Amino acid sequence: MAIKELWLNLPVKDINKSKTFFTQLGFSFNTQYGNSDHSACLLIGQKNVVIMLFEESSFKSFSNHEIADTSHGNEVLLSIDAESRQEVDEFAKKVIAANGIIYNGPGEKDGWTYGLGFIDLDGHRWSMVFMDFGKMQKP
Repeated sequence: MAIKELWLNLPVKDINKSKTFFTQLGFSFNTQYGNSDHSACLLIGQKNVVIMLFEESSFKSFSNHEIADTSHGNEVLLSIDAESRQEVDEFAKKVIAANGIIYNGPGEKDGWTYGLGFIDLDGHRWSMVFMDFGKMQKP
């Protein structure tokens, strides 16, 4: 077996609002693949990791399972890399402007990481972290 790619699937309540939210954060979409009135192909990072956004009814139709209630817990924490502390701070401003919620930070942790935690429009938790490996304690 040769696995070619991995992509994540997330349920969203309103695909258009989600597309606007992630566009305001600076992300892009693959407009030739995975886009419909009920889905969008979100691209993350230099390697263009795919996160498929599906409206809840579509998501349920292929998962054959209920969607987690993100107000009571989460199944995954999606983390993205930052180039600098300044990038984290600027990203936090974008999250707030796009009506996301900051639940942690921006701030330093363990002396070598600087990041923030945020919640998208559908309650999915994300983090953005800058890691200064030069300050990481050696074992």
